[in-house]
Amino acid sequence: MSNPMLNITVDGPVATLTMNRPGKRNAMCEELVGAIDAFFSAPPKDVKVAILTGIEGHYCSGLDLSEHVHRSAEENLYHSRHWHGVMDKIQFGGLAVISAMYGAVIGGGLELAASTHVRIAEPSTIFQLPEGRRGIFVGGGATARVGRLLGADRMTEMMLTGRKYNAEEGLALGLTHYSVEEGAAMDLAQTLAGKISRNAPLSNYLMIQSIPRINDMSKDDGLFTESLAAALSQTTPDAEEGLKAFLEKRPPKFR
Repeated sequence: MSNPMLNITVDGPVATLTMNRPGKRNAMCEELVGAIDAFFSAPPKDVKVAILTGIEGHYCSGLDLSEHVHRSAEENLYHSRHWHGVMDKIQFGGLAVISAMYGAVIGGGLELAASTHVRIAEPSTIFQLPEGRRGIFVGGGATARVGRLLGADRMTEMMLTGRKYNAEEGLALGLTHYSVEEGAAMDLAQTLAGKISRNAPLSNYLMIQSIPRINDMSKDDGLFTESLAAALSQTTPDAEEGLKAFLEKRPPKFR
């Protein structure tokens, strides 16, 4: 499944996807977006968790502007909607996705990271939405995802000023869940991936699918949806195994 711009390795239930655009800080071009789309459209059968990262000290510096400048308004509309579809596949495709971040997490790179479920940042990480300084606007889902993490007011200020946040600031703001030492992001990502992969599959699926959608609902609709998810999860063989393992004081053995 590997592409020259996306190196993919699989170790049991965990796939590692490494964006590979040397000298470009892993900027997003059509081929790289297509490779990510292809993986999340049809991940290997036994993979439960994906780790997303980059090479040469950078996660992703966003949209490759050398491609963007040649598109018409209509082409840019379709391009943006394609990005939205790819980011939705990452967020709602069924796999738990972890971002191991360092260096540039900028523009479309931040949009990409915001579509993943667990984010880990090393000290070199820089979060930025610099589109205003390029005379353009975000188009990969930042208003819906980064705006939810930061709040509309702070995201507006971030875009207006081109402000940069580091790993510690990103942790405080919710752009990352973990701030780790230099060189530690992949180790933690692999540890967390192993832990997540040992959860009951349906529990993982319901967490990924239900929680963000409930956040969009009214309180009453959200609580009803929560009850449906709870009822579904609690009537599976894995739920029976989890309770039995707890009472027997042993690790559960889920499907």
